[in-house]
Amino acid sequence: MDTSTISIILGGGKGTRLYPLTKLRAKPAVPLAGRYRLIDVPVSNSINSDIPRIFVLTQFNSASLNRHLAQSYRFDRFTNGFVSVLAAEQTPASKDWFQGTADAVRRSIPHTEGYRHEHVLILAGDQLYSMDYRNMVEHHRETDADVTVGTIPVAAGQAPAFGILKTDDEHVITEFHEKPAEDELAGKESPVSKDLEEQGRIYLASMGMYLFDREPLRELLEANPDDNDFGHQIIPKAIGNLKVTGYPFTGYWSDIGTIENFYQANLMLGQPDPPFNLYNQNRPLYTNARMLSPAKILSSYVQNSLIAEGSVVTNSQISNSVVGIRSYIGDNTTLKNTVMMGADHYRWHDIEELGYREGAETPGIGQESYVEGAILDKNVQIGERCIIKNRDNVEEAEEDNYYIRDGIVVIPKNTVIPDDTII
Repeated sequence: MDTSTISIILGGGKGTRLYPLTKLRAKPAVPLAGRYRLIDVPVSNSINSDIPRIFVLTQFNSASLNRHLAQSYRFDRFTNGFVSVLAAEQTPASKDWFQGTADAVRRSIPHTEGYRHEHVLILAGDQLYSMDYRNMVEHHRETDADVTVGTIPVAAGQAPAFGILKTDDEHVITEFHEKPAEDELAGKESPVSKDLEEQGRIYLASMGMYLFDREPLRELLEANPDDNDFGHQIIPKAIGNLKVTGYPFTGYWSDIGTIENFYQANLMLGQPDPPFNLYNQNRPLYTNARMLSPAKILSSYVQNSLIAEGSVVTNSQISNSVVGIRSYIGDNTTLKNTVMMGADHYRWHDIEELGYREGAETPGIGQESYVEGAILDKNVQIGERCIIKNRDNVEEAEEDNYYIRDGIVVIPKNTVIPDDTII
C-alpha cells in the first residue's frame, strides 16, 4: 500500500448540466454502463493504484451516493484501506455549505490529518478514464513539483471547453487560460509528441485532477481563505508562487459533465473495440456486488450493446444500447441508441414482499414499443405500444414526464409512461 498518498474525491457538486439525471441524486451517483456509478471510476482507480485510503466529499442529494459507497467498499482489517464519506458540516469556524472545490478540501483537511501522508491526490467524481495514479506520483517526484496537474492533449476545436495550461520542455506550467476562445489560442501550445502534433492535439487541457505536496496544499488554502475553487483561483495562484508541473495523460478520458457526454460515453462502451476497456482484469471497475441472476435473452437480436445482470429480454431487437440491471424488455420491442439504467427491483416481484421500493410497480418496457435516442433513468416504466423518439429533432424541451437535452429524450427516474404514448 502506498502510505505516502491519500485520495480526496470531490463528490458534492449540484450537476446542473446533467439534470434531470441529478434531480434525485448527486452527479457521482449517476449510473454508468448499466451496473456501475460514476463514483466507482475514481475509487477503483485509487484502489488499483494501491492508494486505498480514500475520502469522498459529499453535499448535494448525497443519500444514494452515501448508500452506494457504504454497500460497495468494505475493506478487511489487514489492508488499512477505507472509503470515508466526509459530508459538509457545521463547525465553529464555518456554518455554511461547501462553497466550491477548494473550500470543500480546506474544510476537510482536519479529518485527513490523522493519517500519515506526503501527498494529497484530488480527483473529480464524474469522469470516465483508467489511470495508474502511481505514475503521476512518480512524475511529481521526478520533477520535484509542489503541485502536479493532470493534463489531456486536445485540438483547437475542443480547447474552448477547458482550462488550457501551457508547459515548457520540462513539464513546468508557465501559463493558465480559462476556456480561451478558439481565435485566442495562438501561443498557448505546449510541447507534445510527434503523433499528437500530427493530430493537432497541441493544447493541454486540465483534467481537474491535482496532486499536492501536503504542506503546500495547506499553505495555499490557508493563505487564500476566500478562494473557493481550484481551477479558477488556487491553481493560477500556485503557478505564480510554486513549482507546478503538468502530468501528460494520453489515454481515453471523458468529462461526464453534460447529458450529451454521458450518453455518448455509455454507448461507446458497447462498441466492438471501445477506447475504455471494461474487461481489463488487471484494472477492474469495482461496484456493489449485488449477486444477481445472469441476463436472459430469449429469441432476440442484440448488436453492439451491454446487457447487465438480472435482465430479461424477450423477442426484441437491441442495437447500440446499454441495458441496466433488472431490466425487462417485452415482446416485439425495439431499443436503439438508448441508455436504459434498469431498476431496483424485478418487474415480477410481489410489491407487498418488498421492504423498500422506488418508482413504478412494474419497471421495464412493455411489448411492441419503440425506443430510440433516449436515456431511461432508474425504475422507469414504459407502457405497451409506446414510441419514444425525438422525431422533430428538438434540441431542448421540458414536459411533465420527459425532458429533451442535447436532442436526447430523457425519462426521469421513477416515471411511468402510459400505454400508447408517443413522444
